[in-house]
Amino acid sequence: MKYQKLENQEANWKWLYLIKKAREGENITRYTEQSLQEEILRQLVEGQNYPEKIEDWIKKHLSPHLTVKLDQAIRARRKRFFNAEKQSTKKKSIDLEYAVWLRLSRYSRKMKMTLSETISYMIDERESKALYENQVSAMREGLKDLLK
Repeated sequence: MKYQKLENQEANWKWLYLIKKAREGENITRYTEQSLQEEILRQLVEGQNYPEKIEDWIKKHLSPHLTVKLDQAIRARRKRFFNAEKQSTKKKSIDLEYAVWLRLSRYSRKMKMTLSETISYMIDERESKALYENQVSAMREGLKDLLK
């Protein structure tokens, strides 16, 4: 496993994930009866600061269809958490208009690069072009001075 598991931290993430799903109106329990769902959910809410209770609740009461989703969400959260420790691996985000993203996506597929690599490549090309234009401009000025 690439990323270390932190039991207390992950129990808190699981709790947050499940509470969010419950607030969105999704049944996170394996039970269909509304009053039983509310009672079981109350137990989860009360166990917020007790990682053992959260894990026990998940084993006993979690809806089977949420098991895989919960694991995936925690795995993604763990990855983001550890990658955020270093500046070089921390993910950054930018907002792009759809049309711009589409053009960038097509161009990166054509170049067989990731979006990040494509953006870096385009910036490098623009900087090289600017450097070249400055050199040409300096040479022209030098030639003008020589011809006077």
